[in-house]
Amino acid sequence: MSNTALQTEKETDFSEHHHLKRNLQARHLTMIAIGGTIGTGLFLASGGTISQAGPGGAIVAYILSGLMMLFLMTSLGEMATLMPISGTFSTYSSKFVDPAFGFAQGWNYWYYSAMIIALELSAAGLIMKFWLPNVPSIFWSVPSLAIIFLLNFLSVRGYGEAEYWFSIIKVATIILFLVIGVLIILGIMGGHSVGFKNFTAGEAPFKGGFASIISVFMIVGFSFQGTEMVGFSAGESENPRENMPKAIRQIFWRILLFFIFSIIIIGFLVPYNDPRLLNSDNVSESPFTLVFERAGLAFAASVMNAVVLTAVLSTANSQMYAGSRLLWTMAKEGNAPKFLTKVNSRGIPANALYVTTAVGMLAFLTSIFGDGKVFFWLLNACSLSGFLAWIGIAVSHYRFRKGYVAQGRDLNELPFKAKWFPFGPFLTLALCMVAILGQDYKAFLGDKIDWNGLLVTYLGIPIFLTAWLSYKFIKKTKVVTLKDMDFEHEDV
Repeated sequence: MSNTALQTEKETDFSEHHHLKRNLQARHLTMIAIGGTIGTGLFLASGGTISQAGPGGAIVAYILSGLMMLFLMTSLGEMATLMPISGTFSTYSSKFVDPAFGFAQGWNYWYYSAMIIALELSAAGLIMKFWLPNVPSIFWSVPSLAIIFLLNFLSVRGYGEAEYWFSIIKVATIILFLVIGVLIILGIMGGHSVGFKNFTAGEAPFKGGFASIISVFMIVGFSFQGTEMVGFSAGESENPRENMPKAIRQIFWRILLFFIFSIIIIGFLVPYNDPRLLNSDNVSESPFTLVFERAGLAFAASVMNAVVLTAVLSTANSQMYAGSRLLWTMAKEGNAPKFLTKVNSRGIPANALYVTTAVGMLAFLTSIFGDGKVFFWLLNACSLSGFLAWIGIAVSHYRFRKGYVAQGRDLNELPFKAKWFPFGPFLTLALCMVAILGQDYKAFLGDKIDWNGLLVTYLGIPIFLTAWLSYKFIKKTKVVTLKDMDFEHEDV
């Protein structure tokens, strides 16, 4: 064989002719979604929600967010079991709404993933200062990036296994917290029973009324983001039509019970007006740490710091995976450079992984050099991207179901059928809009509108609209008609 032929064969072996591999099992899917959700939002920021809205208000906000998550997951599940594709958000939006909408959704979520990686790298360095305060953060952030890159580069099963064990640590911590919390409430540990006094003291249980619940709901909504990660994993699941529905059912109940029960325990044991609850970035004053310390566990702060570090690495690991798969999918669909379609012999979209890693690293470095303003602008724009993605899922599912019926297909043939349609996607859409529009509602109050605050907070919306409308204008795309919707897909 000639050298030219050998070279051609090598290029073919490391090209788009390779596919992603279905190596993720049901246990991986469940833990990927749980791990993507349980993080600093629960371990640290939960105290702030109770402080702002009281224990009762926090519980209501978590229940509302849980309902939104339930309908989001069932909407995503209905589409992902029929069409298990990596990079689902952009593909479903293109197929069932408008190619321009899919283009904007794809780049929106990829940008979100890269910025979250940068954020978690910064957080990893800060967390390590708890033990080694004099060591510069970058000495911990760089190895953290190397670890999550290798986990994603070596194999999809390596990513799945890492996420599985990361999640096991977090789930075990919450279960231990719940057990110890109940024992303290009953007076078996930590002294006498506290009863309901913290639920009835002062303005509790609903401090600030309805306005506080809405304000907290926005924070809690961000805490639930990450459950959509299971949609990215469908394309690499061993048996998506069986594993996806199973994972979705388990995810909702486990996450909701973990979150709601944790808030109830904290509400019983820590007064809403305890000043320590306001410090949501201090592990020593995390509500979890406070409860563990009350049980007599002196090393609670160190344990919780280790758990939070695990949560940070887990989130970065998940977003590295999501960003690379989404970029690969967009490249296959012609919405990103062609070289990003390259898949190696292990089924890893190598170039997409390199680019996602590089952009996340560059964004991280902007927070190290200079005053970090560029980084925080990007991060503020990113904060809306998760809800914009959820809106994309809700709209895509509504159109998906309408098109499926319009083409005379039998709904009973769907591998997984979302209940309460169309109420589910409508409620998800409405609650996401409330969360987005209320991000910085205080900027509208007072004598003057805070234009700088509005710009920083809502920067993600004009970025998204610019991508959507520019693509639509250049490509002359139209909304996909119900009769023209394509419900087939290429295997990954």
